[in-house]
Amino acid sequence: MAAALGGLGLLQGRVRLAAAAAAAATFSLGRCGHRAPVIPWAGRSYGSHAKEEEELRVRYLDDEHQGIVVLGLNRSYAKNALSKNLLKMMSKAVDALKSDKKVRTVIFRSEVPGIFCAANLPVPTIAAIDGAALGGGLELALACDIRVAASSAKMGLVETKLAIIPGAGGTQRLPRTIGVSLAKELIFSARIVDGEEAKSIGLISHVVEQNEAGDAAYRRALALAKEFLPQGPVAMRVAKLAINQGMEVDLVTGLAIEEACYAQTIPTKDRIEGLLAFKEKRPPRYKGE
Repeated sequence: MAAALGGLGLLQGRVRLAAAAAAAATFSLGRCGHRAPVIPWAGRSYGSHAKEEEELRVRYLDDEHQGIVVLGLNRSYAKNALSKNLLKMMSKAVDALKSDKKVRTVIFRSEVPGIFCAANLPVPTIAAIDGAALGGGLELALACDIRVAASSAKMGLVETKLAIIPGAGGTQRLPRTIGVSLAKELIFSARIVDGEEAKSIGLISHVVEQNEAGDAAYRRALALAKEFLPQGPVAMRVAKLAINQGMEVDLVTGLAIEEACYAQTIPTKDRIEGLLAFKEKRPPRYKGE
């Protein structure tokens, strides 16, 4: 987990101005139905310790997944509709994760079966969409670096059905993701697409068949996050910064941004450790310094 703080601010404003719309089922992202158990991952092989914060659950995974943090949305009674309280907790969690050098990758997922409803963090963010990501839910997913969805998942910016428009970055991030013409078509029609179509138009990076547990997208996101763990933490952060900022400017300016970001990796202890590990033919032990 990987929606932006700017997006969170916009969403908070929209909740204040349009509480009725924000309470609608269109603002959801993730897995619908019955309330999730208190510890839904208990007993699984990838152990974790959890901090339960009412509607938002923060889990720091351990063992082979150490460095991965999972933010689980748990507002089952409202199908993960974005409330003021949920947005406040998400913003607080994001602020805490920003300054935690031990965090390598953040996964945003729903703990409500069938509903997904993420954040401008310096580390890679992955949205795991195992159910419906509609309206604000999809806008949050669009703010993540990578999106993974089950083939049965449903996604769409459906605000025009409510006589409003996407107001948390959807009109800006969707065309940047799938192209202007297609983004207009989807927003104008309020069309809902499944995981297969979302993959074909470039809305998501990976599509997987749903499993009996209903968490196939989460499992794929976890496997993807695990691929990121061995890399240098500082390099990962500045690589993301270079890409994000470079995409908003012309190529010449983008190359200057890349050079400046590259310079930040030179004096780090991690760079020296990487060279030593290569010379000694062993895995590097990066500390994010």
